[in-house]
Amino acid sequence: MLNYFLKGEKGTRLRFMGMLLSAILVLLSVFTLTQKGLNFGLDFTGGYLTEFTTSQSVDLKELQSFIAKNHNGEFELTAQGNSHFQLREAPSASTTSTTSTTSTTSNSLDWQSAVTQNDDINAQVLSSAYIGSQVGDELFDQGCLAMFAAMIAVMIYLAVRFEWRLAVGSVVALVHDLILVLGLFSLLQIEFNLTVLASLLAIIGYSLNDSIIVGDRVRELLRVQSNNVLSPATIINNAIKSTLTRTLITSGTTLATVASVWLLAGAPLQGFAIALFTGIVVGTFSSICIAATLPELLGLSAKNYEVKVDAHTQTLLDMP
Repeated sequence: MLNYFLKGEKGTRLRFMGMLLSAILVLLSVFTLTQKGLNFGLDFTGGYLTEFTTSQSVDLKELQSFIAKNHNGEFELTAQGNSHFQLREAPSASTTSTTSTTSTTSNSLDWQSAVTQNDDINAQVLSSAYIGSQVGDELFDQGCLAMFAAMIAVMIYLAVRFEWRLAVGSVVALVHDLILVLGLFSLLQIEFNLTVLASLLAIIGYSLNDSIIVGDRVRELLRVQSNNVLSPATIINNAIKSTLTRTLITSGTTLATVASVWLLAGAPLQGFAIALFTGIVVGTFSSICIAATLPELLGLSAKNYEVKVDAHTQTLLDMP
């Protein structure tokens, strides 16, 4: 690898530098996940979710301070729009399920009465729902099962479509993308809910698409006999150059759409948009620096696509 880095073409050096950067980011993401974990939302942990509006504009911090005086447990208050707020209350982990539910209900009634009766706030509760922890566990298990099934389907597809070296590169790039997205959510402690889990499934498909485009082009160029005199590194660089414009245009238009969702759709879809935006960026990066570079390290060459014939067939071909 050091020989490639020192003596290779500029494109080859950039690809290997990118792969080294990816390895460092993966290690940092895994470290962050093990130390901080994910900030699971109510979809998985269970608890109360209450939405309410105020008759006039109220500062978020002032409203949070007012509710804290009338609430004994932990809660999270977020602004959903102009005078529209959402409060999440997680059940206490130190009590039994029945006691926890009763305590949370009492807290909810206390702060709701306070904000509705206060003349400066004059809040109106729109909805209040309790999500049980058992339901959250089932949702998490089903979501993980869906992601696992998607990964298995992807591996089967790649095993059939590509030579094993290209298939391994695509799978590693896919795992790399998911780990980096999870690492970002762990580092920033962004809420991980069902919409974020859905975005991970979308990232699997998008990352696979980018890797297949590059892998298909690499395979086509390796099969061209006139390219046999070229090194695998040169062929891979040529494949990336021929697909780079298409990849950047596709990624750019998709990022513009996701950015619009991020900025305009509001807080409920913010986690979904952040995950998808990050996944598209790292997916485009990994399709070049991992999916196309790792097969080269594993020994990919034009010889892997040579048609081999037995001695009898070769004799027949040599006959005048």
